[in-house]
Order: sequence, then structure tokens, then C-alpha cells
Amino acid sequence: MMTIKYEEFEKVDLRSGTIIKAEDFLRAKKPAYKVWADFGSEIGVLQTSAQITVHYTLESLIGRSIVGCVNLGEKNIAGFLSQFLLVGFSDENGAICLITIDPKAPNGQKMC
Repeated sequence: MMTIKYEEFEKVDLRSGTIIKAEDFLRAKKPAYKVWADFGSEIGVLQTSAQITVHYTLESLIGRSIVGCVNLGEKNIAGFLSQFLLVGFSDENGAICLITIDPKAPNGQKMC
């Protein structure tokens, strides 16, 4: 395990958000969804591509509280602009399990 200084960790901007829209991402190489999340008035709505189709349906994502890294810059994925990283862990088979917030926190809160 590598140790980092707390000041380095503070540079990672993890924020609370709520998924407001999700749709199939048909152009992705691996099964994925396009996801839009509201990160509050300071940041607004950001979009991303996420390979989360194993554990989640489109319907189950709407309204879900999530954690997103919002300061990694933008990345073009198969013609779709990804603006944040939806954060999760891999299960025993490599499928992503999203990090959630329970109880719900206001959108845009920085992880502390």
C-alpha cells in the first residue's frame, strides 16, 4: 500500500449527486449506460459513460444518490463527452457496484 499526504488526497474532488437521466450507450465497445447526474447549483448537471449494466437497470438508476469525481477533466468516449467519474467497486466477477450515500446528502457536497 502506497501512502500519500492528506494534501494530495484533498485534490480529488468527490461530490454527492443524484442521477436524473440514464440511457443505453449503444456505441460503447462494452455494455454501458450514458448517465446524467445533478451535482447541485455550484457544479450543475454532468454526464458520463458507465459500465454498470450488470447490477443496474436504467429505471433503477433514476433518483439514486451517487458519488462522482468531478475534477478529472473531460474525456471523449465513442463520441460521448464524459465529464465525471462515477465511483464504485468491482464485485467478485469484476462488475461495478456503485458507491451510494445513505442517508441522502444534498447534491454537490464535497466528501470530507
